[in-house]
Amino acid sequence: MRWGIAATVAAAAVGTGAAVLVIGRRASERLVHPAAAVRARSGPVQVLALGAGRVTFTPGPAAGRPGRWAVEWGEDGHAVVGEVLHRDGKGVTRRLLRADRGTLAAGTEVRFTPRVHTGDPTTALGLPFTATAVEGELGALPAWRLDGKRGTWVILVHGPGADRQQGLAVLPLLQRLGLPVLVVDYRGDEGAPASPDGLGHFGETEWRDVEAAVRRALDSGAGQVILYGWSLGATTVLQTAARSGWASSISSLVLDSPVLDWPAGARRSAARAGYRGAAAELGALAAEGRTGVDLADFARLAEGTDLRVPTLVLHGPDDPVAPFRAAERLAGLRPDVVSLQAFPGGDHAALWNTDPDRYEETLRRWLTPFL
Repeated sequence: MRWGIAATVAAAAVGTGAAVLVIGRRASERLVHPAAAVRARSGPVQVLALGAGRVTFTPGPAAGRPGRWAVEWGEDGHAVVGEVLHRDGKGVTRRLLRADRGTLAAGTEVRFTPRVHTGDPTTALGLPFTATAVEGELGALPAWRLDGKRGTWVILVHGPGADRQQGLAVLPLLQRLGLPVLVVDYRGDEGAPASPDGLGHFGETEWRDVEAAVRRALDSGAGQVILYGWSLGATTVLQTAARSGWASSISSLVLDSPVLDWPAGARRSAARAGYRGAAAELGALAAEGRTGVDLADFARLAEGTDLRVPTLVLHGPDDPVAPFRAAERLAGLRPDVVSLQAFPGGDHAALWNTDPDRYEETLRRWLTPFL
């Protein structure tokens, strides 16, 4: 359905005039203010019982999803659960790997989240790092720097609603491979400069902050750089590789759950915020209008028109935000440079959680030729 027709249909379905504008603007807030995106991946789940190294939750899709997840509750409660040990109509029992903060007890309402590791590289993983800043065009961008013996650096770019902690899960592998790492924030993040209009631009301006990180790595002795991003952070990585004057120094890309079909992704994100059907359509249209996103440019990215380096795409066939078919299409159009690895059951930008061992082995095999 063409956008103009979609707008007419949505307006007729939801209302007219000022009411339509208000609904569209409200539905677009989560899209244009990515820092406000909700980290939790489920509604409340209740703890039914606790035992030695195990915890039982009320039954439901969140409690039974595969892999390794965090559960959070209250203001600071945080624990990590592993594989499903037993399930039936009464509950789901999982291995309790650790309880970091707060008291987990029967009756506690928790939410599942991918944030298995929290804090900084030292407090979360015991890895030494330097707190630093990258000088971007709008000002200083907070960053973590981890040293390594290799000449190729990895720059990690988080997705919307996340922060630098999103990269913690892959840091141990990158450090074992001897790769120096720069984990960088960008405009609009807490502690970073705001964009001039206060809105997120889906990578179309944020890529210049990633480019600043590339320059910082090269100035610090990097011979080449690997860009690694999640969700719209992966889209931002694609923008950087296509537009940057330092693109010749980028040797590879790793894209986890990239948003390649922007209209569909925008509608799905609005739906996740509680706006469905015509309201989600209006939210996507409002976000497009408020930010001036260039859909033609997104189409070029999605087709791999400007893609020049080997690219690993990690994606879930059941991704609720970024349609998997767009990743399949990119891999089909550019089989010369794109390798697509599917993670069935994986949530958006949380594929590591679904199968940490397979995810890390896939990443290790991909990175090894670039060492």
